[in-house]
Amino acid sequence: MNNITMKMNADEAILSALREDITSEDITTNSVMPEYRLGEVDLICKQDGILAGLDVFKRVFELLDPATKVIFFAKDGDEVKAGQKLAVVHGDIRVLLSGERTALNYLQRMSGIATYTRSIAKLLEGTKTKLLDTRKTTPNMRIFEKYAVRVGGGYNHRYNLSDGVLLKDNHINAAGGVKEAIAMAKAYAPFVRKIEVEVEDLDMLKDALEAGADIIMLDNMTVEDMKEAVRLTAGKAETECSGNVTRENVARLVDIGVDYISSGALTHSSPILDLSLKNLHAI
Repeated sequence: MNNITMKMNADEAILSALREDITSEDITTNSVMPEYRLGEVDLICKQDGILAGLDVFKRVFELLDPATKVIFFAKDGDEVKAGQKLAVVHGDIRVLLSGERTALNYLQRMSGIATYTRSIAKLLEGTKTKLLDTRKTTPNMRIFEKYAVRVGGGYNHRYNLSDGVLLKDNHINAAGGVKEAIAMAKAYAPFVRKIEVEVEDLDMLKDALEAGADIIMLDNMTVEDMKEAVRLTAGKAETECSGNVTRENVARLVDIGVDYISSGALTHSSPILDLSLKNLHAI
C-alpha cells in the first residue's frame, strides 16, 4: 500500500480507529510515563503465517507522532514463523504504548486474511481459476481487507457498489426476470462496465446468455450443474462460482473449469495471525 493510497484513503480510517481507542487520553500510559522518553519495542510473530499490513502498522504510530521510526525485517507477502522478530518500533514511549493495540489490530487482521487466502489460493495453483473476495468485509475496513487478499494471492472482485453491475436475486426479482434485469442494466450502466448476473439454475443461465451477460455467477449450484453451466456457456461469458466457499470445501470446485471462485470467507471468517509487541525499553 503506497504513500498516496495511504494518505488519500487509509489515514481517515486509521485516525477514526485511534479516536475510538483514545477518547481524550490514555490514562494508563500517562500514569506511568508522564513525560517524553525515547524507547523502542520489538514486533514479534507468535505463529506461522503470511504478513500483510506493515505500512498500516507503521502509519498508526506516525499519525500519533511523525518522529516515530519503524525498522522492518520482513515485508508484506513474506512467510513468517513463530518467534521471528519482524520489526523494531523506535520513538516516544507514550506513543509506543498508546498506539500498540490499534497497530496490532490492523496488522493481525490483515495478516490473518492474507494467511487464509494463501491457503486457498494454493489449492487452485495450476488451474485457470482465480480466487476472488467479496463485499462481505468489516465496515470501514474494506481498503485494508481487500489489500490483504491480494497479498495472500487472491484477486479483488468489485470494490463497492459504484464499481460494477452485479445483478443478484433481489435485483432480478425487482426487474421482473433475468432478461429484463440485464436489459435495464445495459440501458443504464456506462458501456465500460461489465454486467454480471447471478443465476441459481440452468434455465436462468440460458436466459443470462441470451441477454448478453458478460459474467455469470453460478450461485449455490451443484457441482454437476456447474459443470453443465460451463459447457453451455462455452466462452460466451466468463463464469464465477459462489456460495459458502471455504478452505475445507474448495477442492470440489477445482475441476469445474470456471474462471473465478469467490469466497466471502476470505474476509469474514479468517482468524487473525497472532503478533505481539514485546521487550519495551528506554534507550
